[in-house]
Amino acid sequence: MESPEKPCIFILGGAKADDSLKISRYVLKHDIADYVLTGGITGHLFLAAMGVDLGKPNMELLERQGILDLIPGIRELMSTYPGRAKVPVDVAVEFEGGRREIPVSNLPTEHPIYDIGTETIEEYSKLIGKAKSIVVSGPPGVYERDEFSKGTRMILEAVASSKAFSLAGGGHTVAAIEKFGLSEGISYISTAGGALIEFLMGERLPGVAALEEAYSRIKGKGE
Repeated sequence: MESPEKPCIFILGGAKADDSLKISRYVLKHDIADYVLTGGITGHLFLAAMGVDLGKPNMELLERQGILDLIPGIRELMSTYPGRAKVPVDVAVEFEGGRREIPVSNLPTEHPIYDIGTETIEEYSKLIGKAKSIVVSGPPGVYERDEFSKGTRMILEAVASSKAFSLAGGGHTVAAIEKFGLSEGISYISTAGGALIEFLMGERLPGVAALEEAYSRIKGKGE
């Protein structure tokens, strides 16, 4: 995916923040993406890299996942490409068994963050509406729980209703698309998140490489 139609947006959520950082670095460096929109654990980590204290339960989660060492790389990315990596401006936390939204400016919180907030959804949806190419890798919230499915559902609805070419990958992303009945609105869906990421980053897919090598051997014998 070297020259997608612009504007091009990458929506990076889920828990695989290391993959998200690799993708962000590659697509911004090679001017593939105009913007990267972060959510999920990826969004938490980008906020932490900006110096935002997310609160004890959320910072401890990042520590348990062993991804705090990615912060220097994220800071470098955001410094090199200012304004191109978007982060949540509000979040949804679990409070007394339900959903409560908090502006990022009001953090830290003692409650776990499970979704992006309404203002973030609106900001991201505006960018999605202007895009000609969209890639989705990872849900922006814990969509499996109804009270925290809003961010994922509304972002995916914005993608599905846009006129852009859209590419979605990864098991959780595909499961969310199917849960909300949005498959028909997405141009291309891949369950293989890792393989899709390699493809997007210009790396040869293992299966394709194996086929090419087999073809070369057969061709060599024929000659």
